[in-house]
Amino acid sequence: MASKKREVQLQTVVNNQTLWDEMLQNKGLTVIDVYQAWCGPCKAMQALFRKLKNELNEDEILHFVVAEADNIVTLQPFRDKCEPVFLFSLNGKIIAKIQGANAPLVNKKVITLINEEKKIAAGEMVRPQYHEIALVDSETEDTGEAQYESVHESYSIAIIKPDAVISRKVLDIKEKITRAGFVIEAEDKRILTEDQVIDFYSSIADQPDFEEFVSFMTTSLSCVLVISQRSEQEPILKETKSEPETEPKEPTEDQPDGKAEDTPVVRMKRESLQEYLERQHISQFCDLEEDVTNVTKFIDIFFPDFKKMKDMKLQKTLALLRPDLFHERKEEILHIIEEEGFKILDQRQIILSKREAHTLCKEYEHENYFEKLIEYMTSGPSLALVLLRSNGLQHWKELLGPITVEEANKNHPQSLCAQFAMGSLPVNQLYGSDSLETAEREIEHFFPLQSTLALIKPHATREQREEILKTIKEAGFHLTQAKEMLLTQEEANKIYSKITGKPFYKDVLEMLSEGPSLVMVLTKWNAIAEWRHLMGPVDPEEARLLAPDSIRAQFGISVLKNIVHGSSNDYEATESIGQLFEEFVSENPKEN
Repeated sequence: MASKKREVQLQTVVNNQTLWDEMLQNKGLTVIDVYQAWCGPCKAMQALFRKLKNELNEDEILHFVVAEADNIVTLQPFRDKCEPVFLFSLNGKIIAKIQGANAPLVNKKVITLINEEKKIAAGEMVRPQYHEIALVDSETEDTGEAQYESVHESYSIAIIKPDAVISRKVLDIKEKITRAGFVIEAEDKRILTEDQVIDFYSSIADQPDFEEFVSFMTTSLSCVLVISQRSEQEPILKETKSEPETEPKEPTEDQPDGKAEDTPVVRMKRESLQEYLERQHISQFCDLEEDVTNVTKFIDIFFPDFKKMKDMKLQKTLALLRPDLFHERKEEILHIIEEEGFKILDQRQIILSKREAHTLCKEYEHENYFEKLIEYMTSGPSLALVLLRSNGLQHWKELLGPITVEEANKNHPQSLCAQFAMGSLPVNQLYGSDSLETAEREIEHFFPLQSTLALIKPHATREQREEILKTIKEAGFHLTQAKEMLLTQEEANKIYSKITGKPFYKDVLEMLSEGPSLVMVLTKWNAIAEWRHLMGPVDPEEARLLAPDSIRAQFGISVLKNIVHGSSNDYEATESIGQLFEEFVSENPKEN
């Protein structure tokens, strides 16, 4: 009876959904032995659990549970299976699963997660944001639709290191990855934090030059990729030789001694991403994480909205309000756009050239009113917009309706074409791109990319720097290049060329010498003006009055320590970027 009592104390019994839901309230790590009533819990692992409980002595953050799959709805996928399954719940989230009574693997997983919890409690590391796994049993994963899902959800995390970003190898590396049949599901250029680098590269933390490596990884821009192994393309295959057959073969005429030759069997095996990168001689620029649990953790850290974004199929499209509609009913259209779930990424007034008008009105080129339409389109400003939404291109086209008012009134009276018909020409007063390729081309034409130099000054704390970088990203800027620099006077002169002769310039140099600055190249349409607007007035006090949401209003201390800086005009931006980032190539061909 004593033995039975110890087992009950060791593992809490969960045999219904209510108890399961209560169990998920446990603080820390809960190790769950999922079992079926007819075969019972895995007794072979109980000795290990008892050993872990006694040696770790962390009863407040380490719990052991046996859960009966037959009576718990959440565990339905594991019913009628005899193989042991161990789930790992961390603060109520199922983050890992181990099939079979694999004691060494379970032991390693428990120790790793408990050590993380202890470091988090001691303030030695930031809590990783683990992604909750889907509860699917191994047999289901091996067949049918579940196998399809399993393959589709198999991801790796790749970090393209700063030296490759600076030398502009990112595009080449990405092209090689996709040519090999892998899919880049998400990407982001960012400066990694010290905690992120230490966490991602924990396996080499004991190397003597690790501190120097962390410094290298945190002072310039890296590119983080989520890569899936599913693709409609043929996978890259490699030859593998198996051992010779053990049973003797019949001798042939070429073997007079009667001994059959053992011939290795050549089979084809899919090449892993790591093997492919090594064969392409780019593995030194790109580090991979392929462990499922770690990949899940890092996706949550680097791409917290990954699952949501993946499900949404976001698309950009160009929209245009023709002159009369723009002049008379713009606000109504903008309200409808917002109500339909679109995000307006960019907008600008534009008077079309004849060539541009011909391109956007080509669907009317055979109508007898075509020349009048071109004259109308070039007579005054139109409003061009870049819209973003899930399935955005098709949804905008459906809202617009037919290209002529007559057809809209007859067959689609609820369309925007019918609702906003005006003027003497029988055309739809709104325009939308007809394909994703056309949308990309039109957006590039009407909203050409521009780059500006930006600076986060030394007195910004790490937390403030992170907030500013988040603001930059939310404003639609691409962080094209970035590096942390302790600016010399020569380098500062390249950034502040307009004020080098001013009496207060020595104060600027002294401020810049207080620590490293983060020097960046920001890219988007109208980047120079947009960045200056986002920064706000030079004086933080004035910024708090006139632009309270600006960066300087939120983080600036004084005119000298106003947290950020940016180029004033295109010439200044081009010159300073060219001098500080000699390897930089503008994303706008007109600037090259």
